Amino acid sequence: MQSAGSFAHTRWSIVLHGTTGQTAGAEDPLLTLARAYSFPIYACFRRCGHAPAIAIDLCRLFLRELAQPAAARPAQGQSLRAYLWSRLNRLLGQDWRGKLAAGDGDGDHWTPPSDLEPRYQAEVAQLASPEQAYQRAFAVELLAHALQRLHTEAAQTGHLPMYQALCEFIARDPAPGVLENIGQRLHMQPIALVVALKRLRQRLREIAGGELADTVADTQDLAREQTILYAALRDRP
Repeated sequence: MQSAGSFAHTRWSIVLHGTTGQTAGAEDPLLTLARAYSFPIYACFRRCGHAPAIAIDLCRLFLRELAQPAAARPAQGQSLRAYLWSRLNRLLGQDWRGKLAAGDGDGDHWTPPSDLEPRYQAEVAQLASPEQAYQRAFAVELLAHALQRLHTEAAQTGHLPMYQALCEFIARDPAPGVLENIGQRLHMQPIALVVALKRLRQRLREIAGGELADTVADTQDLAREQTILYAALRDRP
């Protein structure tokens, strides 16, 4: 369990404590976090009915406005997920078409990930509303961050081949005989793979918990976000 002190230096706590001003050579930590969660931002704009190119332009406009000194900063007790959602609604309620026509979204140098649209189609395109698409995309993005860290750990510890063989079974049990086949390929006993898979699942939970803690400021916020994001993951297309 996260202690109260462990939240003092999370990226979101740094944002909430007002240390978001840019210094020479440093990016606003709020903007850094928003860019890291560009998939749910894009998913919201797409589920509102905007074409991919317009959704990308809106993402750039959103990030540019987020970086402006006059932008409304997060309130205490507000998570990253909740703050970005409130700012998305604010932008969509404004004359964003006029802003795009005026080139207001051209100043951000964000390069959109190439897989935004394929991920949108696979994960959230069939959900009923922009809010559902946003919430699920945020949860999916958080898990993607955790999986990438798990992949990096496996590579650093020399366990990458085993990780690559088992990663697809972290969220579901392997069919009968699958672990035996993997064991033959990796020269490992099936029971060792069962133990390794259990450890991968546990480590993913730990890493995902850390990723989520980095978007909140205290244990109460963490528990609330866990409930919301678990529900979003169950809300499958």
